[in-house]
Amino acid sequence: MINPPSIVLTTLNAKYIHASLGLRYLLANMGDLKPRTALREFTIGRPAQEIVDELLLLVPGPATTPPIIGFGVYIWNVLQTTAVLRLLKAARPDIKVILGGPEVSHETNEQEITRLADHVITGWGDLSFAKLCRALLHGPRPLSKVIAGEQPALDLLVLPYAEYSAADLAHRLLYVEASRGCPFKCEFCLSALDKTAWAFDLERFLAEMDGLYRRGARNFKFVDRTFNLKIDVSVRILQFFLDRLPAADATSPADALFVHFEVVPDHLPDRLKAMIARFPPGVLQFEVGIQSFNVDVQQRISRRQDNAKAEANLRWLVEASHAHLHTDLIFGLPGETLESFAAGFDRLYDLRPHEIQLGILKRLRGTPITRHTAEYGMVYDENPPYSVRQTEAVDAATVQRFGRFARYWDMLANSGRFKQTLPLLLGQRQPASGEAAAHSEPSPFQAFLDFSDWLWQSTGKTTGLTPESLVDLLFDYLVTRSGWPAPTARSALLADYVASGARGAPRALHGQLPKREPPQPRVKPLTQRQGHHQAGLN
Repeated sequence: MINPPSIVLTTLNAKYIHASLGLRYLLANMGDLKPRTALREFTIGRPAQEIVDELLLLVPGPATTPPIIGFGVYIWNVLQTTAVLRLLKAARPDIKVILGGPEVSHETNEQEITRLADHVITGWGDLSFAKLCRALLHGPRPLSKVIAGEQPALDLLVLPYAEYSAADLAHRLLYVEASRGCPFKCEFCLSALDKTAWAFDLERFLAEMDGLYRRGARNFKFVDRTFNLKIDVSVRILQFFLDRLPAADATSPADALFVHFEVVPDHLPDRLKAMIARFPPGVLQFEVGIQSFNVDVQQRISRRQDNAKAEANLRWLVEASHAHLHTDLIFGLPGETLESFAAGFDRLYDLRPHEIQLGILKRLRGTPITRHTAEYGMVYDENPPYSVRQTEAVDAATVQRFGRFARYWDMLANSGRFKQTLPLLLGQRQPASGEAAAHSEPSPFQAFLDFSDWLWQSTGKTTGLTPESLVDLLFDYLVTRSGWPAPTARSALLADYVASGARGAPRALHGQLPKREPPQPRVKPLTQRQGHHQAGLN
C-alpha cells in the first residue's frame, strides 16, 4: 500500500491547458522529501469545496506531524485560492499551509489569504520551500510567518522538466525558461524589481529540451522576459528547434513544433533575422510588447524603446518571416490619453501583426507604477486583477468603453475569423478601376470604436455572441451604418464564415452557403488562432 503524501504542492491554473512550471521546480528540488510529496493542479473554474475535498483525500488525518499543503498564488487565482483556503482551514486547522508566488510576495501583510496561511515565502521558493518543510516536519520550527525566499545560483537548481508527465506532453502547453529576470525597468511589470537577467547554463538547458522533445513534447512556451537579449543564445536555441523540424514534420502535421518567445521589439540584428527567416509557417510565435508608442509615457514609466527600430523590426517580421506575431498595447498608462493611444494603435495596426492584444493597466503588487498614483490621478480596482478604473487623462466611462472595444477586437480581429470583413469594418476601400485613391484613410481605431459603441448599444453584451450572430450584426452595421453595398458585405462575410469552419446558418447568408463536407477533426487549441490567420496565405 502506498503511503499518502505528507506534502502536497498545488495551484489553481487559469485553464487546464496551462501546466505550472513553478510547482514543478518546487517538486524537482524537494530532495529527500520528494517521495513524500505530491503535485495536484486544479483550475479556477472548479468549485472551492470540490478542490478542498480532493485535497483532503490526499493527505493523512490528524497526526503528530501535520501534513503540509503549498499553494502557488497569482493575480488570476488569488480570490479562488482564498476561498479554498477558508474552507480548508475550517475543516482541518491542523494542516500547515504555505503560500508562495508573485501575488503574495509583496504587500504581504495586507491580504486576507496571507492571514489565513501559516507561512508565506516571498520571492524565489525553489529551495526555500523544501527547507521550510523540513523545519516544520523535523524542527526547529520557524519563528517567522513571512520568510524571504533564497535566490540561489541557477546551477544549484534541479531543473523541473522531468516532472512534466506524459499527459502534460500530450495535452498541455509546456512552460520552459532559458533565463530568469529582466534588465529593463518598465514600472508596470514585476520584472522591474530585478537587478538583471540570469541565464541557465545553455548546454544543460538544451539537453533538458532534447529530453522533452524525445518524450514527445512539441509545444514549448518560453517564459523568458527577454528571449532575444543575448543573440548568441537566441540563435543557438532557434537552431536547436530548427534541427528538429524534419523529424516533427515527418510524423504528421499535428506533431509539428510550436515554439513561443517573448521578444524585445527594437533588438533584432541581421544574424537573428536570418535564423528566424528559416522557419516555416506555424512554428514560431513571438509575443512583442509595444505597450505604448507615446514617447512621454515611455519615459514616464521607465520604458526604454526605440520606436523607429521596433516599427522596422515588426514590419520585417510581417513581410519577411513566417512568425505569428502577438503584439501588446496597454491602455491607461499614466498620462496616456485616448487620442494618443489611438495614434499608437493605428501605427501598430498599419504594420499588420496577426494579433494586437489590448490590455488595461493593472497595478501588480510591488510594482513601481504606484509612484504615479497621485500626480496622474490613477484609481485602481481594489480587487484582482487591480485594473485601472480611471486616470487624470481618461475617465471611468472611457476605460469601460475601451474594455468593450478590447473584448470585441479579440472576437473579430485577433480570432482571425474575419480577415475579409475587418478591412471593410475599418473603412479601408480598394479603389475601383479608374477611381483615384482616397486622400486619407480613416483611423482604424476610431472606425472600430464606432462599431464597438454600436455593438454594445445593439446587444448589451460582450460575451455570448455566437459566430452566427456576429455575422448578422456585422452585415447590418456594414450596410446600414457604413454604407457598404450589401453584395460586398455579404461576399466578405461569406468567405470568412466558410473559412472559419462554422456550421450554422446566419440570416445574412441565407441561401449563400455552399454544401459543406462533414466536420474535420478539431485543430489543436494551442495553434487554432494561428491556423485562422494563416488561412488563405500563399
